[in-house]
Formats: sequence, C-alpha cells, structure tokens
Amino acid sequence: MRRRRRSIVPVLVILLPVLLVTGIWLGGHPDNLPDPVRDTLVADSEGRVFEEALDTLERDYYREVDRTDLLNRALEQAVGSLDDRFSHYFAPRDYSDFQAATEGRFEGVGMTVEEVDRGLRVLTVYDGSPADRGGLEPGAVITHVNGRSIAGQSSEESTTRIKGRAGTPVRLTVRSDGEVRELTLRRAEVEIPVVKAELRRSGGREIAHVHLAGFTSGAHGEVGEAVRRLLKEGADGVVLDLRDNGGGLLNEAVMVSSIFIPDGEIVTTRGRSRPEQVYEATGGAIDEDVPVVVLVNDRSASASEIVTGALQDRDRATVVGTRTFGKGVFQEIEPLANGGALDITVGEYFLPSGRNLGRGGVERGAGVSPDVEAEDDPKTPRDEALLAALREAA
Repeated sequence: MRRRRRSIVPVLVILLPVLLVTGIWLGGHPDNLPDPVRDTLVADSEGRVFEEALDTLERDYYREVDRTDLLNRALEQAVGSLDDRFSHYFAPRDYSDFQAATEGRFEGVGMTVEEVDRGLRVLTVYDGSPADRGGLEPGAVITHVNGRSIAGQSSEESTTRIKGRAGTPVRLTVRSDGEVRELTLRRAEVEIPVVKAELRRSGGREIAHVHLAGFTSGAHGEVGEAVRRLLKEGADGVVLDLRDNGGGLLNEAVMVSSIFIPDGEIVTTRGRSRPEQVYEATGGAIDEDVPVVVLVNDRSASASEIVTGALQDRDRATVVGTRTFGKGVFQEIEPLANGGALDITVGEYFLPSGRNLGRGGVERGAGVSPDVEAEDDPKTPRDEALLAALREAA
C-alpha cells in the first residue's frame, strides 16, 4: 500500500498542471467542447455570443476598430432601446464627470439649460464663464457635443457630456437665430452657488427668499443654514424657490423637506426588484407657524417635485407658479466592471397622499399643480412669479 501511494503522487504532480492548462484553454475556446458538455459548462450563452461578436468585429472587420468603443456604443444602444429618456449608460469618462457633478463640484462651461427636442436650450450664462467668453447667449440651442447629436437625450446625460475637467476643450454645435455655428470652449472651474438667499420685503414684512439650484450632495445643509439665518435676521416667512431645478439626489430631497416638516412621511418608493421604502422626516424642522411658499415652474422636476408635493400634501406650504415637470420615477446608479455605469429607472415614487406625478411609467405626467398660478414675463424687468410668492408668504 505504501508503494502504491508513492507511485500515485508523481502521476498527480504531472497531471494537475496539464489539466489546469487544458481547462483554461477550453474555457477560452468553448466551441472546441462537445455540444452537451459545452451547453452544461457555458451557461451564459448570451454573454458568449456578445463576446464572440466583438471578437469577430475586432479580428475581421475591413478596418481597425476599437473594442472598447464598440462595447460602449453597444451598451448605449441597449439602454436606448428601453425608450426611457431617464435611463442611460455612462462610459467611464462620462461617469467620473457625473459623479463630480452630483457631489457639487462644477467644472464645465458655466450655464444653465433646459431639455428641448433638438438638444439643450441655454437659459442662463454666468458672467466671466467659458460660455460667456465664447459668446453663448440665452435662447441658443446646443444640438451636438463633440460632433455627437444630443437630440432626444435627457438634460442630465447631455450636460454630463458638456462638463469635464478644467482645462479640457469641448466642441459645441449651436443653433441661434436660424444660424448654425461651432464653438470650442475650454472648461474651467465655475463658481455656481447652489443656494442663493436674501431678505425681501413684501406687504410690510421681511421674507426669506431661498433659491436652490440643484439637489447635490450637502444641499440640505446650505438650505437649512440659509433659512435659519434669515429667520434670525427677522424674516416672517420663507419662499423656497425651486424654479429650473431639475432634481438630484433623493436623500437630499428628503432632508430639504425635513427643514419644514417635523415628522412623518415624505415619500415612498416602489420598484419591481426594490422593496417598498418609506422615507420620513429626519427631525429638526423650523417652527410650524412660519409661513412657507414653494415657487416652481415646468422645469422643476424629480427631487424638486418630491419636496413640493410633500409640503403640499402635508399642508405645510402654498405652491406658487406653474405646473411642474411631471416625473414620477427614480433612477439608481449601478457601476460596471469597465469603470462606467448604468443610470437606470428602478422604480416609482409616491407622495404622502399616494399620488404619483408621472404617468404610471417613464412618460411625463401631471406633475404638481400650483395652489396659486403665477408666471414670470421675460419681457419685463420684474419677476412676477417671485412677487406673487412673496405676497403669499407675507
């Protein structure tokens, strides 16, 4: 018995490396396996077909192709086939720019925009910014970024392509007054305040006017600090201005709502693969006797609508302005192994009353209807909508 064991050991020492190498080779060349064995061992047949197609294009196409570019374009097309304007694929470079934007770091060209059929319409150009120096003006429509059309893309995806590291160039195709031109702008660090706050007087009373540009990381802290500071300085009411605010992070929406709502439900989320989750106020709200007005327009969306709807449903604020955008779904970022990410719709959100502001899916819905309708007239120097909000808060 001892002699037999000694003879088996050398055989195993020889066979194990051979089996290992053979297994690795067959793993990379499953077509060489017999059909039953291949079908058993290679379970991910769709993934294998995709890899096989990429291999073929990379090896046999008549001109050289970039495999990484093929992969990125394939993923873009796959997400695009969902017919969901809110879901998209971020290539690795775009994903890093998106992360910087949601963290409140702004490196770009210095403008605010709205989504239109052809691309992005410029709303505001910040003084001294690359956009300002390049001659961009409000009303111009950006149709291409670096030669690629942005028609039909969400404003979030399109602006992510425009943003980027300071010092890098971006080429924009711009349509204005019937003319089309190309601008090459050099990105820079742009000072864009997330929160602007000041005391305004209306009806003989001091009102805190607090404008929030986006629900980026830490936005709730800036809003809370501004509101409490102006109340200490003598404000009798608050106007929370969410006009042109396209949204941002869900947790920031909950915490901004909590500045005004002391307890209870803010929003509920539900999804096919996500359990129902109820988000409640986090505490530390201002005095309930302080009048609050939320000022919105048709570009107030997503997180802005959560805050507006929660304060309206909980009878904590009067909503002034125009009907909001009407987005009733939320997205989550799912990082991928290549350094990119999927930003995909994973569920719907519901306000305390149970209403969903979308249309039971990814199409625009009813939005939040204002309690008091008011709209700014761009032809006058006054801000009629803000004046109406200040009167309601006085």
